[in-house]
Amino acid sequence: MKSSVSAHAREVLKQACLAAGLDPKGAEAIRLAENQTWRLPKHRIVARIARPGQSAAALQEVQVAQWLTANRVPVVRLAAIRQPVEAAGHPVTFWEELPPNRHGSPTESAQLLKQLHALAAPGFELGYLNPFVRISERLSVATTLHNRDRDWLKGLYVDLKSAWAERPSGRADCVVHGDAWPGNLIHSAEGPLLIDLERFSLGPPEWDLVSTAVRARTTGAATSAEYDEFCAAYGYDVTEWGGYPILAGIRELRMATYAAQHAKDNPEWADQAQHRVDCLRGREGVRPWNWKGIM
Repeated sequence: MKSSVSAHAREVLKQACLAAGLDPKGAEAIRLAENQTWRLPKHRIVARIARPGQSAAALQEVQVAQWLTANRVPVVRLAAIRQPVEAAGHPVTFWEELPPNRHGSPTESAQLLKQLHALAAPGFELGYLNPFVRISERLSVATTLHNRDRDWLKGLYVDLKSAWAERPSGRADCVVHGDAWPGNLIHSAEGPLLIDLERFSLGPPEWDLVSTAVRARTTGAATSAEYDEFCAAYGYDVTEWGGYPILAGIRELRMATYAAQHAKDNPEWADQAQHRVDCLRGREGVRPWNWKGIM
């Protein structure tokens, strides 16, 4: 399966590069997942291939990057190419290759989000946050899970959608990143940077903050001290808000279904996908659990 995905992605990449006046020779796969990223070493450019039907989202990513740059928010830079480019039904965007980088520290991540959340909405249209995007599709292909577990997850999905619609009021809506985990809030030689702009939208800032809280309270990927540092830098602790369990539950469901989706074609991740479901179903004790990263 991986080889067929790679072969198709290479053909899409070739078509996109030709349309953009770039040479795809020697392209190196960085990540082949829902979106596929390739390094073009000759140009020091990274190509990002989105799923078919995502042209509007790709155009919005380009607009967001330009808007953030204009507002002096540190962000990954677009390549000097008219984009997005369409290739075999896929929208493709091109970005300057990042310098060596690491995940942002709790303080750096909080400061980036605080700067972003303080901005006035842009002049172009941003949709409202949909925290459930692709969950239904992920559940439909989660074939490594037992039907009883899939049915339970579907019930949780329905319950969380109802809870989201009736969540308590919180901080004022603003522009949110939408997927604010440390891999998207990085530190490079140029300093902190925002990357992966696919989920930018208008919505509650708590959604961005929940990503770090869940790492500390659910997955065990962050320590209590690191979370305290994050809260001190941002100036707010989202776990003290009455809607935290709802947003945390949605984030946990997203993480579980993401693992289950990819376990279908990557059997080595099936145990981790099952472990996440077992945790949510109360089979593995209380939070925080030990969830290992995949991909």
